[in-house]
Amino acid sequence: MAEYVAPPAVEIVTNQAKEYASPYLRYFFCYGEIVEDFKNQRKALKLRKQRVDTRVDEAKRQIEIIYDDVEDWLRSAEQELVETQILEDEIDRVKCFKWCPQWGWRYCLSKKLAEKTPIISDLLQTSNFAQVGRPGSLKGIEFITSADFRDSESSKSALNKITEAINAKGVNMIGLYGMPGVGKTTLAKEVGKHAQKLFDKVVMFTMSQNPDINKIQDKVADIFGLKFETSSQEGKAEKLFRSMQGVDKILIIVDDLWEEFNLESIGIPFGDDHQGCKILLTTRHQQVCTKMNCQKEIQLGMLSKDEAWVLFRDKAGLEDDCSTLNNVAKEVAGECKGLPLAIVTVAKALKGESLDGWKAANQRFKDSRHLDNEEVLGGVLKPLKLSYNYLKKGNNQITGNDIQMCFLLCSLFPEDAEIPLELLIMCGIGAGLFPNASSIEDKRNEIGVALKKLQKSGLLLETDDAERIRMHDVVRDFAHWLTSTGENRFTVKDKLKEWPRMVESFECYTAIALWNCSSNINFPDKVKFSKLKTLFLGGESMRKREDLLVVPSTFFEEMKALQVLYLTCFSLKGFHFLPNLKTLWCMDCKLEDFSSSLTNIMRSLEIFALVDTEIDEISEELVKLSTLKYLRLSYGVRLEVKFPPKLTLLQELHVTNKSNINLLELNSLSHLTALSLRLSTIQFFQEDLVFPKLQRYNIVVNDYLSFWGEITIRKLTIKNFSFSLNAFNNLFCNVEKLNLMNISGLKNIVPSIGKKVLNELTSLELDSCDDMEFLIDITRDQGSTVAFSNLVKLNIRRMVSLKGLCYCLSPSHRAITSFTRLKVVRIHFCPKLKTIFSPCLAQSMLCIEELYIKHCYGLEQVIGFSQEEEITKNHCWPKLKTLQIMDCPIFSCFIVQAQLLEELKLSNVGIIRSTDVLVLNEDCIVVGNHEEVFQVQGGCSFSSIKILDLRNLFEVRNIWKDFARVVTLENLTTLKLSDCKKLRYIFSPRTARSLSHLVDLFIEGCEEIERLILAKDQVSSSSSNGDISLEPISFPNLTKITVTKCENLKSLFPFGSVPVLPKLESLIVKRNSKLEQVFELEDKVEVAAEEEMKFDKLEWLTLEKLPSLIHFYPKGCHFVLPALIELKVRDCPKLSSGFFIDSQKFVHCKTKTPQLVDEDEIEKSATISNAIFNENICWSRRGFSESQLPYIT
Repeated sequence: MAEYVAPPAVEIVTNQAKEYASPYLRYFFCYGEIVEDFKNQRKALKLRKQRVDTRVDEAKRQIEIIYDDVEDWLRSAEQELVETQILEDEIDRVKCFKWCPQWGWRYCLSKKLAEKTPIISDLLQTSNFAQVGRPGSLKGIEFITSADFRDSESSKSALNKITEAINAKGVNMIGLYGMPGVGKTTLAKEVGKHAQKLFDKVVMFTMSQNPDINKIQDKVADIFGLKFETSSQEGKAEKLFRSMQGVDKILIIVDDLWEEFNLESIGIPFGDDHQGCKILLTTRHQQVCTKMNCQKEIQLGMLSKDEAWVLFRDKAGLEDDCSTLNNVAKEVAGECKGLPLAIVTVAKALKGESLDGWKAANQRFKDSRHLDNEEVLGGVLKPLKLSYNYLKKGNNQITGNDIQMCFLLCSLFPEDAEIPLELLIMCGIGAGLFPNASSIEDKRNEIGVALKKLQKSGLLLETDDAERIRMHDVVRDFAHWLTSTGENRFTVKDKLKEWPRMVESFECYTAIALWNCSSNINFPDKVKFSKLKTLFLGGESMRKREDLLVVPSTFFEEMKALQVLYLTCFSLKGFHFLPNLKTLWCMDCKLEDFSSSLTNIMRSLEIFALVDTEIDEISEELVKLSTLKYLRLSYGVRLEVKFPPKLTLLQELHVTNKSNINLLELNSLSHLTALSLRLSTIQFFQEDLVFPKLQRYNIVVNDYLSFWGEITIRKLTIKNFSFSLNAFNNLFCNVEKLNLMNISGLKNIVPSIGKKVLNELTSLELDSCDDMEFLIDITRDQGSTVAFSNLVKLNIRRMVSLKGLCYCLSPSHRAITSFTRLKVVRIHFCPKLKTIFSPCLAQSMLCIEELYIKHCYGLEQVIGFSQEEEITKNHCWPKLKTLQIMDCPIFSCFIVQAQLLEELKLSNVGIIRSTDVLVLNEDCIVVGNHEEVFQVQGGCSFSSIKILDLRNLFEVRNIWKDFARVVTLENLTTLKLSDCKKLRYIFSPRTARSLSHLVDLFIEGCEEIERLILAKDQVSSSSSNGDISLEPISFPNLTKITVTKCENLKSLFPFGSVPVLPKLESLIVKRNSKLEQVFELEDKVEVAAEEEMKFDKLEWLTLEKLPSLIHFYPKGCHFVLPALIELKVRDCPKLSSGFFIDSQKFVHCKTKTPQLVDEDEIEKSATISNAIFNENICWSRRGFSESQLPYIT
């Protein structure tokens, strides 16, 4: 240390002081030791916090619930690191005095350090968390939104009846029935959405005709947060049964039940086994409700004529007028007979059609009278037939037929199946769809367009996975009806228990799908299917390979016309001659003696896929498949694959498991247009290796490739790579998604990869590329640079050398066309990054919507202003909705126009210097850790902001300073304030009155706050606006309030003439040492004696460590809490409010009467005396109580 060297005499005294002196002398003579110990402990705490932060971030990604003690520790550690940084700065200042230390200053500093070190040491000792969180149970995606629900008279009536039934005692089974497509599933989802607040758990699953019990059990387990250690259905059922018995209130929604079913076989307890478990089932047939012993049977009827027209008009995109077109459209809507599915399907099919088109459609409806008598689908068939026939509209005969065949192919898949687009497309190609398209790529595009048209017409539905589609079961029934007669006859069996006796009955079919074939079936040695072109065979899933259903090789001998063969969960021993087979797709199969089959019987094979299929060695036989155009090998397929020139027609190659493919030989495949490969570094040893130009690809180097992958786009992932990237030059020209991780030696993207490349890139992820300093470096280029012009998402993580996105000759260099379409930016852990966007770059980024910046410890500005005139210019990001800046300790401020900002999160950012605060243009905002969080210019009202989260902003005194300015927050739903130590208040009365949508309020560690809402006498007279100040303050949607560690807070909310918190569900108030009242009486508001007030929604109430709390509410009030589930009162010695339960099990809260007045009052007081006062309470309605509340009638 180069600070102060003591003479020998002083050293002797120092040593003696260490042994004999009091602690106060130690502060003089052991300064160096104290400093060193402090620094070591602080450094250890900083490193330990980083590790805990990393574990917490990973746990959150896994949707875990973080333990409270972990979050408390992180907050404490963060607070200590911030506070001790000041002490470290003082140590550095002491060093500057060297030979002439100021002993008084040094003594004080030594004392502070010695007092802080044990605190840090205690934090280190309590940081060894075995786990940081616990798995969180899912809510059910069905209930996140019910956008399809329409509030009709029928649905409203049914919804009210269901709600009444699930709240009624003695009713545990409710049946909702109605014809196909009437909206039962949609209504059931809406019921579940509302029931989330009434039940502890709500779960919904679909039964269908052939329920997959294992899948249902897994879904229920997800909702309850269970993990199975057994694979048997019985074992899973028992675990579910016992687990659900431990939950008080459960609603189970069983959708699409076809026949009587024992729910206990799934593991669902009800009735005498669980009085709190209620079942709502939906079915097409009323007799199912009767057989299931439903206490309430509710029918969902059709829409009325007016309701049907409103729905039809909206879906068809028609105006609400009296035009001739609307008159015709009303007739068409009337033909749908009030069935929502039919209405939506037909309306979408006719959307955008001309008047003549509407008239023609109406006439076709009237001409199809023979469909009215169909027993199964009845009136639904007519509108669906119209939509089906309408597929030919605007297409030639061949194309129209092919679109219809796409639709019919979808009906071959199992009920409720989510159909992989890749599988469907390859089956369509094998079936001969779109023969005029020459290449697989062209056919893929044609079929893709056809499927989109089917989706838009309502005949197919989207799924959460963009690579899959599904078909509504009613529409599927309609497709089966269509193919029950005529030349193109299909048959589909969703569960085949035995082989049909009359084999001749299959001879007329051109397509057959047999699913869930029982293992007991004995397949015949030979069947004659002379017209069969498409065959789907599916065995029972979840079976071991040795237990797969065996099909003899001779079974296919008489299927000479077969073009498409899809097999799943079967064991086969070769094939006989199939001269016309175009597509062979095997999934989860076992194939024996397959090599000879390839060459002897499949000479026309074009599409060949083996997915998780066990086979013998076939690599040499692949050479002889001269007609092969598509090859997929995924999982479980162990092949030594080589591709010699004889496979000259191969157009698509997808190998998603590890392989030893010689990459140089890919260039011999002259027709190759699509490629999916999982590669390793050792396959790049050839210096002259260059990938061919491809139209679609998903190539992964040193990483995993998912099962289906993303083969509809161009994606490249390179990880842990130190070779030249020249091999990928042809791919960089058109790549859409690029992921680079741990790439050595790459200083930049442009020009290192190329000057005018990556312009089709939409997503870029960079991670741990330690040598990269800039994405674009044009210091040596005076010409125009075009890069990233189509980039939408940018994700940068752990880039230790990154200094900026773009390095130019000067800040005014404008020869860059980049990032003009950028919407989402995420930048994490880039310590050398000082600014992100240059002013000229920022001005061109008009599409940006989301900006996330975290742990960039050197970041000073988002937009790198170098001159004052640049700051005062307009930098408008009109679409910016989300801004998060966290743990950027020297970040100063964010200056921009952002009128649509919806979410703002600031945490642990630097202090705005006075030189940063300038007079800005109108509508600009300055956001940062300053006396005011927002410095507003012009009329910015923040009317769009929904989420506001401010943490560790130690300089903030108020959020908005000038009340006279119009600051409204009418869309704010979430407000979180944590450790804003100097914040004096949150809302002015006017601002508080605009918070009509506030739902969640969280305040912690705001030590100087005395009131959440300023009193009227604290607001300047200039801020009053008419009679607005006379309106009572209310928070009509506020449901959750948490206020902790606000040392100077004296009251929370005003108590006035209207309910201030009508929807409050949770109120947690802890460690507010000066809090005297939770609710404070407003001026000039009188409360009648014993006036009863209700918190109808309040379920959770916690009052802890409030030594000054006297009243929960104003004197004279009587609070009733009928919905309260849990009550905790701890360490509130002055609390004069008592709690008890009445005969209805409603919790009451009353203030102790100070003196008795008459006999009635004496009687009341005697009753109230039994209530609990000044004692710790831990009560739960669920029975897990440490305390029991007294019953008082």
